[in-house]
Amino acid sequence: MELRQLKYFVKVAETLNFSEASRTLFITQSTLSQQIKQLEQEIGSPLFQRDSHRVCLTEAGSELLPYAVRTLQASQLCLERMNDLRELLAGTLNIGVTYSFSPILTETLLDFMKLYPGVKLNIFYKPMAELMDMLVEREVDFVLAFKPKEPLACVESHSLFQNFLTVVVNSNHPLASKQKVTLAELSEYDLALPARGLQARNYFDAVIAPKGIDMRVRIELNEVNILLKLISCSSLATVLAEATTHNVRGVKAVPLDIPANEMTGCVHTLRDSYHKRSMCEFIKMLSESAAIRERVNAWL
Repeated sequence: MELRQLKYFVKVAETLNFSEASRTLFITQSTLSQQIKQLEQEIGSPLFQRDSHRVCLTEAGSELLPYAVRTLQASQLCLERMNDLRELLAGTLNIGVTYSFSPILTETLLDFMKLYPGVKLNIFYKPMAELMDMLVEREVDFVLAFKPKEPLACVESHSLFQNFLTVVVNSNHPLASKQKVTLAELSEYDLALPARGLQARNYFDAVIAPKGIDMRVRIELNEVNILLKLISCSSLATVLAEATTHNVRGVKAVPLDIPANEMTGCVHTLRDSYHKRSMCEFIKMLSESAAIRERVNAWL
């Protein structure tokens, strides 16, 4: 049994289509079929049931699949450990980031690329729920996001800084001169809010739901950068984490006057998983960046 054969088997199990799997693996369909057949001969049982209409796993295939996935993951971790033992650093670092963290990440990304040009960075900007799924599936090495209200048992959340919800307006907006904004004051203005499912929106909805306050929501967007540009050139207001406005010109973030207005910025990792040296170095640099230190000091 070879790792290559297990890789081919897992890909076919994922797609349930030999043609699609062969294209993804960059091999011919005949080569793929031959390798699967050899694996089946070694195991002594067919792994797939095939007919002219569909492909599905047999009982033996279903039993083998989780072991094959774990074996491939262990093999990949072994390679990563060996790579890390070389001078530092090579390979790939996959980072999941929620939209709120985007502005405070730029400084560390630029510094990391200068120090470690041999490491390829893949950055995924998505809502937190999608990123957590990617983390569990090991499609990202870690996730930068606020602490969820209902954490996953297999995920560890390491605090980076404390943040808070703010009302974000352009610099000439009537609310820009206030020290804090109440929900009653906010309800008097037209709002452009982040889409439902984004963390700031989840926190905000949880605050206003029990109070029964009607907000004048005119627009909902799932792209925070466009949302901030809209705020900067209009009379609309929005509600975002303060960190989201880092280095954004033309807007003012005013704390929302609500009880327990606290959001914990975290690094989320899989529990009991191997941490790449590139990941540890990136997180260390991020925790020491001006963007993070400003928020730690501001909160204290």
